[in-house]
Order: sequence, then structure tokens, then C-alpha cells
Amino acid sequence: MKRAVVMGGSYAGLFAARVLSDFAEEVVVLEPDDIGGDGSGSRVPQRRQLHALLAQGHSQLERWFPGVTAELVADGARMGEGDDVRFYVDGRLKAPADGQRMLGASRPLLDAGVRRRVGALPNVRIVRAQARGLVLDGGRVRGVTTAEGEVVDAGFAVDATGRSSRLGHWLEDAGWERAPVGRMRIDLGYATASFRRGDELGTTVIAHSTPGPQSDYQPGLTEPGALAAVEGDRWSVVLAGYADHRPGTDPADFLARMRRCVEPLRTVADVCEMTGEVDAFRFTESVRRDYARLGRLPGGLAVVGDALASVNPVYGQGLTLAALQANSLAAHLRSGAAWHEPAWGYFRRAEVVVDAAWQLSTTADLAQPHVTGPYPPGYRLLRWAGDRLTEASVLDSAVNTTYTNVLNLIEHPRALTRPALLLRAARVLLASGGRV
Repeated sequence: MKRAVVMGGSYAGLFAARVLSDFAEEVVVLEPDDIGGDGSGSRVPQRRQLHALLAQGHSQLERWFPGVTAELVADGARMGEGDDVRFYVDGRLKAPADGQRMLGASRPLLDAGVRRRVGALPNVRIVRAQARGLVLDGGRVRGVTTAEGEVVDAGFAVDATGRSSRLGHWLEDAGWERAPVGRMRIDLGYATASFRRGDELGTTVIAHSTPGPQSDYQPGLTEPGALAAVEGDRWSVVLAGYADHRPGTDPADFLARMRRCVEPLRTVADVCEMTGEVDAFRFTESVRRDYARLGRLPGGLAVVGDALASVNPVYGQGLTLAALQANSLAAHLRSGAAWHEPAWGYFRRAEVVVDAAWQLSTTADLAQPHVTGPYPPGYRLLRWAGDRLTEASVLDSAVNTTYTNVLNLIEHPRALTRPALLLRAARVLLASGGRV
């Protein structure tokens, strides 16, 4: 294709631009914010929150930008492996998982590293402009209109404008269908604060604590939260809560919550100095737009990132989903499909990825008493089996390795239904005197 246009210079948009640089003579990224080399200037409020890069996401980051991990580490990021990465359920440290490896870095540092790599590609231009519509003619994309009144010619366009995407309105205005939307209201709040980092936690890079099955009959067993060693010799700490238990911006309350969490967060609260303010963010609902279910679609159009699916951020899937959607786009374009035809192949591939993340996040969300559905078929059985596997993953490394691979989007959720895994989990629980 002669020119592809990516609407939005988000993490997802930058990954899409990297993929398209292999297939287009020119790629133009339209980004309204004046984002500096350090990532400053973005008006996206949640970028100040701690973001997790799952193991699959890190693998794809290195796949598309070889050597970028070393660059990020040189800029102060930390790489954690083995015991450096600690996961807790109901306050209990989980059994070791084979190959566990995670990167500790702030979202601005990560974005800046990817933006630097994309901006260095010879056929990619990042332009400060805001997409305001599509030019559609002859059943396909012909260009993108901007808020500045310009028309950028394009044979292929990617919507990476985030949760507030206006693509559905643009399509309806042009006589096309709007994609069906799935929603689950979760009413989540989370807040992030930074602390000076010394050697108080040894080599720990990541510590993550979530409620589990025991929290059902021991409410308040432990606060959900996580910390990561990031650049600038800092700990970045995030705490989360639902409905009336959402964290706010009061530093004293934030510290009090940390002291009700697992040991690494308690230690940081007790001995490390908080720097700056507490940033809070509210996430009301998970949303997905199902373009694969449309009857017709303009040619030369794809959707990535939160514009396609935005799921509960406490599971850390967003950045990894963006990378896997980029993989789906690359697979579609490599398949020989005509780029100016409807990208059904892309949307079908992306749907598999989104379905997996949606299943994981919404099944867990439905455990919250204030979340009222919609419930998937067989939810009670799924919940029961999931709780037993969670309990077994605390005790057994083999169970936890598969469990962790699924949470990291390395394996599909159906891996948790393998008879051999379920049998092992049952044996582990019986041997420990737990519930089966």
C-alpha cells in the first residue's frame, strides 16, 4: 500500500505503525498531544498509574523492537526473574512458576522507548494532529480528516484512539453499521504513588497481591495491590478497590491501605519516603466492540487497543493485548489478503485474543458482589474450578506455571481445563487437606 494512517499515537497505535511499516511505503501516525521524548505531554490520565507488562507482552515488545529491553534497562528499568517476581493470593506467596520474568518500568518510560524506535523507522512519520473522521468511497477507506481541516490520503487506516473512539459514529454518518458493544460494569478505582527505593526488599522487582477464594469467607483478608521497581530508584505502588472501597488521593489513607497488604508493600510503607502526590483513577466498565459480527465493513480499516477492547486494568492485560492485536494485523497482511478489502481476517484473529482476555477478566470480576453480569454459560462451574486451581497454584509449581502462563496470555484459558492439570490440582489440595 502507498500510505497507511494510524489514528492515535498510543502504545497500541505505535505497535500498529511498526507492523504497517513492513507493508506500506509510508505510515503516518496522527497524535494530537505534543508528547516529548520522555513521554511527557500526554493527556491520558491513567498513564501515570502503574502498568504491568505481562510476560507475553514483554516477549512481543522484544520481538517487534529487538534490543529495546536493554535500552529500557539502561534508562533505569529493572528486569525481574525467578524470585525477583512475587505473586500473592489471600496474603500467601504462590509457588514458583517456571520461566517467570517481568520488566519493572513506568508507562512513560515504556512509551518513550517504543515511540523512539517507531520514530526512527525511515518510512514512519508522527504528526501532531487529531483525527476527526474517515473519507470513505467505493466501499473502502480513502483518507482521514483532521481537526485542523486537512485530509490525509490513505489506503489503509487504523483506529487507535482509545476508549473514547468515535469510529462508530463516523461509520453511521457514512451509512455503515456501528459495531455491537459488550459491556460489564465493574466500578473499579485504583491509585498509584511513588516511593524512594533502596535495598529494603533486596532484589525484588515485582510484588503483586490479589484476593482469592479465602477472601470469600474472610473479608478484608488482605488489600489488593502491587509494586514495581522502576526507573529513578523508585517504587511505584498501585492499590485497587471496587465500589465503596475505591482508594482516593489521601496519602495517609494510601499508607494505611499499604500496611494492610502483603509484606513487601507494608515494608515500603514503613521505611520508604513517598514522593509526589497520589494519583487516582476510576474505571467504570469493561467494553468491547465486536467488528467481526458486522455484516459489512469498509475495506482498509482496522481497530486496535482500547478502541477495540478495554478490560479491567487490574489484570494488566491492556499493553499485551495491543501487542497481540499487532500480531493479528501482521498475520492478516501476510496472509495475502488484499489490504484494500474488508479486514475480516484481522478482526477474526483479534477476536480470539480479545475473547481470551475478556473471559479471564470478566469471570474474575463476577466474583465481586456488586457486579451483576452478564454471566457466561456455566459460570458457577467455571468459578468453582477456578477457585480450586487458584488454591492449588499457591502450593504447587506445576499448577502455578500453567496458571501463570494463562494469566500472562502465553496460553489460552482452555489450558486450565486440561484433565491432567485438574487431576494434579485435586491431588495437591487433597494432600494439603484443602477443599476439592
